[in-house]
Amino acid sequence: MANLKEIRNRISSVSSTMQITSAMKMVSAAKLKKAQDAITAMRPYADKLTELLQSLSATLDADTGSKFSTQREVKNVLVVAITSNRGLCGAFNSNIIKQTQNLISNVYADKNVSVYAIGKKSNDAFSKQNIVIANKSDVFDDLTFDNVAEIAEELMSKFVVGDFDKIEIVYNKFKNAATQIVMTEQFLPIVPVDGEVNNNADYIFEPSKIEIVEQLIPKSLKTQLFKGIRDSFASEHGARMTAMHKATDNATELRDQLKLTYNKARQAAITNEILEIVGGAEALNN
Repeated sequence: MANLKEIRNRISSVSSTMQITSAMKMVSAAKLKKAQDAITAMRPYADKLTELLQSLSATLDADTGSKFSTQREVKNVLVVAITSNRGLCGAFNSNIIKQTQNLISNVYADKNVSVYAIGKKSNDAFSKQNIVIANKSDVFDDLTFDNVAEIAEELMSKFVVGDFDKIEIVYNKFKNAATQIVMTEQFLPIVPVDGEVNNNADYIFEPSKIEIVEQLIPKSLKTQLFKGIRDSFASEHGARMTAMHKATDNATELRDQLKLTYNKARQAAITNEILEIVGGAEALNN
């Protein structure tokens, strides 16, 4: 059994760790509220914009498709891996890294795959493989639509000029503080609409449908990427809050166990001292 001084030091160390994890939990909880409100408010707009775009696109002829919907033989694939810049958030980053690696090693094993890193953790994970073409970790320093739109424009440009035949986005979708869903979405080319669309409605379009679609597509793609990064941002704080909550509980349990061990050791030491005193007194009497 460890001596009393060692146990006291361990209790002090665990208590300090518990205070740190508890503080980090409260900070993440405060940031989560703001991030959750932002993504919750944005989703209806993003979904409606996508629905409108699909509805209009379905009424156009195939030969009038946009340059962003061009289907080419897939040789070069770009995976946009969205992680965080910091750790201590459970499996949040590792899940994205695993899914991205799965795309590289299995789904597109016979393709030339590159990674566009959004977040320091994804850049660190794949830079060793020399497949990272860009690192946009600084986007989280000022997460605005305009800053994300610049990234989206760069991705669209790379697709249009033919640098890549397909672009995928991998991110964590926010469900609640304890649950994040790993999503893999096709960014480009635009996914064709499945099913039939009701064309019986008599609408007058000004300007034409083609012009409206050409203007909506870039905006829709920018919104899609912004929603993915917003989802990931909210998921990060939810994952960190949950991880720090569990760490705090574990530290509390460990501290209680150490205190019990300390009390037992202290009681045993006192008992030994009493036995020595009584034994010495008996020896003197004899």
